[in-house]
Amino acid sequence: MPCLDGYDPGDFFDELFMAAGTPRPAAAELVKRIESLSIEELQRRQQAAQNMLFKLGVTFNVYSDNQGTERIFPFDVIPRFVPYQEWELLERGLKQRIEALNCFIHDIYNDQKILNDKVIPREMIESATGFLEPCMGLQPPQKIWCHITGTDLIKDRDGSWYVLEDNLRCPSGVSYVLENRRVMKSSFPRFFDALDIQPVDDYASKLLDTLLNLAPSNLSDPCVVVLTPGIHNSAYFEHSFLAQQMGAQLVEGRDLVVTDGYLQMRTTKGLRQVDVIYRRIDDDFIDPMAFRADSMLGVSGLMEVYRQGRVAIANAPGTGVADDKMIYAYVPQMIRYYLNEEQLLPNVPTYLCADDKQREYVLAHLDELVVKATDASGGYGMLMGLHATEPERAAFAEKIKAKPRNYIAQPTLSLSRVPTLIDGQFEGCHVDLRPFILNGQDIYVNPGGLTRVALRRGSLVVNSSQGGGSKDTWVVKESSC
Repeated sequence: MPCLDGYDPGDFFDELFMAAGTPRPAAAELVKRIESLSIEELQRRQQAAQNMLFKLGVTFNVYSDNQGTERIFPFDVIPRFVPYQEWELLERGLKQRIEALNCFIHDIYNDQKILNDKVIPREMIESATGFLEPCMGLQPPQKIWCHITGTDLIKDRDGSWYVLEDNLRCPSGVSYVLENRRVMKSSFPRFFDALDIQPVDDYASKLLDTLLNLAPSNLSDPCVVVLTPGIHNSAYFEHSFLAQQMGAQLVEGRDLVVTDGYLQMRTTKGLRQVDVIYRRIDDDFIDPMAFRADSMLGVSGLMEVYRQGRVAIANAPGTGVADDKMIYAYVPQMIRYYLNEEQLLPNVPTYLCADDKQREYVLAHLDELVVKATDASGGYGMLMGLHATEPERAAFAEKIKAKPRNYIAQPTLSLSRVPTLIDGQFEGCHVDLRPFILNGQDIYVNPGGLTRVALRRGSLVVNSSQGGGSKDTWVVKESSC
């Protein structure tokens, strides 16, 4: 009996099946190949894949976990399938969004035309925790601020894609994309022979090209470094992985010093000038002289060297303002204002608690909304109203009333599901998608992205810190199926 025979897509948009026993036409060949394997064989390959990821050191850290901070990222071997035709739409929409966000960030730190024209309320920007006064007047190389972006997407019950949030400071997860693909190629080589699955493997070389593009053209051998907070950071595996893949030095703040107006790296042969930093440290910690004076992670004087154009930083300091979930709600207006276009990828409908009428609606409908803190991430600072108790909703209502600027609300979405192998059987689990976009000489979208999957039955929370796992994302040209 085919291993997917008993699988029930349920009352959600299932990405492989239209109904029980009926695969979506574009995914029919993939489903056929999965069904050619027994459950026992799939379990064996799943365990082998997890073991391989363990040996590769694919981990993440959880700061609040009292059972030890380092965890193996759970992985499911049933891939997430994205037809190429759908991917082309996503790619266009993501490029449009990044172009508009880059224009926005440059504008608010310089001429502030969008604020002067009252397209976005000035107080929304100036009250954002990510808006940094020391970044006013900055002129990054080629006026590019967001070089690396991870944009979170979801697919709703009707099969339509929506942007859930933007991640422009230090987006994480691309190392899992690359290592998941490596493991899947080893586990299912015949699938890759039969299906035209778009490659993701050249991300590191594309990232290096993006960083080198920031260096002055007169340098024959620019020095690129990856700046990490250190081994206790939740994404340290990724920092070291990307540095190794690019052939760049992995450094901490203590390895760098500002001397004679330039940023220098300490080496066994003396100081060496650094030309480009791929920073994996949040804005506030980059330079204790410019931001948080108590930071032990950054480099004193770095911002002045940057302002003088003597070093490039990706992403540019100040980009975190666009991660604010209140600012997210204004991206459609940004696209119209800067590009004179309508957005190709819609936002999730969003209620701003800072607005009196919208806040009144949110407080009256807490039992059906998802409320998010505007400056939080990782699944923290959220209220899932549908699943919360009455006391929990009442306590959250008081938080909203006390600091309305700090919260937005959105409808509870019916995230799409993908068959997932759990305890020897297939279950439909909810997923989201984080594609990675590079902004250099042109805008490049890596074909696929990090599919995060909610491994707890019925859960809509896919974050790794909240018990989620990952899948390999296959963008497949339909002509091959």
